[in-house]
Amino acid sequence: MQGEYGSPPGAPEPNGGRAAARRFNPWVVMLVLSTGMFMTLLDLTIVNIAIPRIVDGVHASLDEVLWMLNAYSLGYAVLLITSGRLGDIVGPRRLFVGGIALFTAASALSGLAPTAGVLIAGRALQGVGAALLAPQSMAILVSIFPPERRGPVFGVFGMLSGLAVVAGPTLGGLLVTDLSWRWIFFVNLPIGVGVLLAASRLVPDLRPGRRHRLDLAGMALVTAAIFCIVYGLIEGQRYDWGTITGPLSIPLLIAAGVVLLGAFLIHQARRQGGEPLLTFALFRDRNFTLMALVLAAMSFFILGIYLPLTIYYPSVLGLSALAAGLVVAVQPGAMFLSTGPANGPATTRLGANRVLTAGLLLFAAGAAYIAWDVQADSSRWSVVPGLVVGGLGMGCIWGHAFQLATRDLRVELAGVASGTLSTLQEMGAVIASASVGALLQNRLATSLHAQAVAAASHLPAHVAGSFVASFTGAAASGLQIGAGQSGAALRIPAGTPPSLATSLESLAHSVFAEGFVAAMKPTMLLPVGVLGLAAVASLFARGRSRGDRAELTEAEADAAGTSATQPLIRQGEPV
Repeated sequence: MQGEYGSPPGAPEPNGGRAAARRFNPWVVMLVLSTGMFMTLLDLTIVNIAIPRIVDGVHASLDEVLWMLNAYSLGYAVLLITSGRLGDIVGPRRLFVGGIALFTAASALSGLAPTAGVLIAGRALQGVGAALLAPQSMAILVSIFPPERRGPVFGVFGMLSGLAVVAGPTLGGLLVTDLSWRWIFFVNLPIGVGVLLAASRLVPDLRPGRRHRLDLAGMALVTAAIFCIVYGLIEGQRYDWGTITGPLSIPLLIAAGVVLLGAFLIHQARRQGGEPLLTFALFRDRNFTLMALVLAAMSFFILGIYLPLTIYYPSVLGLSALAAGLVVAVQPGAMFLSTGPANGPATTRLGANRVLTAGLLLFAAGAAYIAWDVQADSSRWSVVPGLVVGGLGMGCIWGHAFQLATRDLRVELAGVASGTLSTLQEMGAVIASASVGALLQNRLATSLHAQAVAAASHLPAHVAGSFVASFTGAAASGLQIGAGQSGAALRIPAGTPPSLATSLESLAHSVFAEGFVAAMKPTMLLPVGVLGLAAVASLFARGRSRGDRAELTEAEADAAGTSATQPLIRQGEPV
C-alpha cells in the first residue's frame, strides 16, 4: 500500500488521502473516533462492579463469572494485528464502522442475555468489535494530522483512557444501584448508534488506491499464537499454573503460543518483499520500537496499580463503588490539567522524549507514594497526593508516546503500526493481570496466615484453631470483594455465644484488612519498577526529527496565532 487514499479500488490517485481528507474537519473526526474508543474502553472496567448482580440475574458459576471478564480481553487481543492490516487493505473507516456496529449489537445481546453462556458470547463479540475498530482510529488520525500536531490529539486519547478507568466502576455503580445490571450494556446502544451515523458521514473514507492481498497463513498463525499465550496467562492462576485437562496444561499452552509466534515471525520474514501482515520496517524505527515497549509498560503499570486498589477501596475501607470512583477521579482530573501544557508548543524546545520521561517518573512516583502511605485504617483521601502527582505525570505521557511512535512512520504503515501498538498494550495488561495477580495472591496467603495467628493468640483456645484455619488457603480460593469483606469463610464453632461470634467477625475483617495491606504494598512496587525501566528507555528515543527546526518555527508561530509553513491540515480548518 502506498498511502494513496480517496480513489476507487484499482484507480490510484496521487495524494488521494489528502484529497479525500480535505472534505472533513480533523477535530470533528477526532471527536467521533475518540467517542467510539471511549465506549470500548469503558466496557473493560464497567462490568466488574456489577458482577454480584449479574451472578444473581443469570445464576452464574465462578468459572462463568471469570469468563464474563476474560472473554472480552481474549476477543480483543487476538485480532488487533490482523485488524490493523485489514484496515490498510479495505480502508480504516470501513473497519471502524463495522467494529462499532458489531460492538453495539453485542452490547444489546449482552444486555438481553437470559443465561450466563449468552452473556459470555456477547462479551466475546464485544471484544471482537473493539479489536476491529481500535487500530483504525490511530491510522485515520496519522493520515489527517501532520506529526507536529499529533501530540495534543493523542493526548486527548490518553485522557479518555484515564477517564474510562474511573468512569467504568463509577457509572457501573450508578446504573446497577438505580436501574439494573443490564443497563451497563444498554447504555452503549445510543452511543454506538450515534457514533455509527457520525462516522459514516463525518470520517473520511481513506480507501486504498490499489488492491492488496491478505496474508491468511500469517493471520492464522498470529491469531492462534496470541490466543494460546493470552488464554494461558489469563487462566493460569485459576488452574494454579498446572493441568487444565488431560495432557493439556497452562505451561504447555503458553509454550505452544510462543512456538506459533516464532513460526509467525519466520513466515513474516519470508514475506517482507511482498505484503506481510507485520512489516518489520516498523521496528527499524527506533522511536516506534521504544514507544511500543513504553506503552506496553504503561498498560502493565495501570492494571498492576489499579488491581490492588480496586480491592482495597471496597474490601478494606468499605467504600461503595461510587465513593471509590470519586476518589480515583482525582487522577484523571489532574491529568486533564496537565495534558494541555504538556503537549503545547512550549514543550517542543525540551524535546518530546524528555517530557515523556518526566511524565513516566511522576506517574511512578505517585504510585510509590500510595504504596508507602496506604494503611488498613487510612482515610479515603489519604492517597490523593499520590493520585494528583500520578495524574500530572499521565498528562505528559500519552500524547508524546504516540507522537514519537508515529512521527517518522510512512502513512501507509499506520494501520499495522496501530494494530501492533494495541496488541503490545493489551499484552502488557494481560501479563500484569497474571504476574501482579499471582504476586498479590502469594503475598496475601502469607500475610493472612501471619495476621490470623497473631490475632488468634488472644482468643479462647476452642475457637483459635478454627479462626486460623478460616484464613489458611483463603487467598488461593479466590476473594469475594465487597464492602467490609473479611477475605475468608469464617468458621465459627457451634455453640459460640452471639457476642463472641460478633467479635470474631470484626476481628476477621481486621485480619483481612491488615493482611491485604501488607500484601498490597510490595505488590505495587513491581509495576512501579517496570515503569521506571520504561522511563529509562524513553531517554533513548529521538526527541526531534530532521525537520524539527521547521516544526519548532511553526509551533512558535502557531502560539502567536500565525502559520510559518503550510501544514497538511490546519487546526480547526475544514479539510
